[in-house]
Amino acid sequence: MNKISFKKRLIFELFKKLKATEISLHELTYLFWESTLRCNLHCIHCGSDCSQNCDFPDMPINDFIKVLRNIKTQYEAKNIAVVITGGEPLIRKDLEICGAQIANEGFKWGIVTNGALLTKKRFSDLMQSGLSSITVSLDGLRESHNWMRNSDCYDKVINSIELIAQQDNLIFDVVTCVNSRNFKELQSIKELLISLGVRKWRLFTISPIGRAKNNAELMLSDIQFADLLKFISACRKEKKIEVEYECEGFVGNYELEVRKGLYFCRAGINVASVLIDGSISACPNIYRRYVQGNIYKDDFLSVWNNKFDIMRRRDWMKCGECSDCKVFDWCTGNGMHLRDFDTKNVLTCQYNKLKNAGNL
Repeated sequence: MNKISFKKRLIFELFKKLKATEISLHELTYLFWESTLRCNLHCIHCGSDCSQNCDFPDMPINDFIKVLRNIKTQYEAKNIAVVITGGEPLIRKDLEICGAQIANEGFKWGIVTNGALLTKKRFSDLMQSGLSSITVSLDGLRESHNWMRNSDCYDKVINSIELIAQQDNLIFDVVTCVNSRNFKELQSIKELLISLGVRKWRLFTISPIGRAKNNAELMLSDIQFADLLKFISACRKEKKIEVEYECEGFVGNYELEVRKGLYFCRAGINVASVLIDGSISACPNIYRRYVQGNIYKDDFLSVWNNKFDIMRRRDWMKCGECSDCKVFDWCTGNGMHLRDFDTKNVLTCQYNKLKNAGNL
């Protein structure tokens, strides 16, 4: 992995042209709905700063359904995945009703959950409401997970994973926020997930935003990051469980070694979100100041079709440490969630971490 091979360079150049086509088409395929800011936990890495006592009201499902019906005037519902996030979506007592209404509009829908509130009865009700995908977080073995989640919820999450893994007709994966505490547990976590029947495992590092901004213990060193990619690459070759590194950033010669496809931040290109206050944005993790409109005063499709230029045109990202980067044309400035709104600088560069670790 000392340098990018000629074969990979050729692939990157071809993919650059494919990305240009995707950006030009600007077709919506993935829609997040931030349905609540309430959460049953108070995780130390939360980027949204959610809390159980949040005073901000949940968005009424009818308000979101109006957006979906607007989208259907241009797109086929079956081609768009709706993902309900939070906060913690399971804290909404009407989640099954919300899901059923989304399904009745013809959309596939799923949730991202911390798993601590999922019961056998709740899971059955969600399945009957048309649930098609679910992502559950497991952030280490017992001590590490409970530390990260700031709660003694490990057993509940394990029970949830075991319950979901028994369901065949469901898109399901487990995600792990890799940090300095759980880094040495990755092999054990992998073996645990395999024993629970999990087929897909996504790994990602923690962004220095929200509560994680000033917590150095959550961040990996450059050497640890390089070792993480080596671990993922080895797991993929082993083929006992499908392991992928999240689409956080360009990783040079590790591309195609740590995920099925090549790095491509699709925020604002194929991915949009409706946030709790009606704001229209891309990935919910990006800075709120990148908001492009609001469903309570703007037509969603008009915003999607005519705005999002700051995400479709990434040349403005060529500043700071990206200004003289030799791989900028392939990376285009890293993920939107890692781009500070005010300074325009990148918060974390995976490619530079690899260089610093002597792996490029």
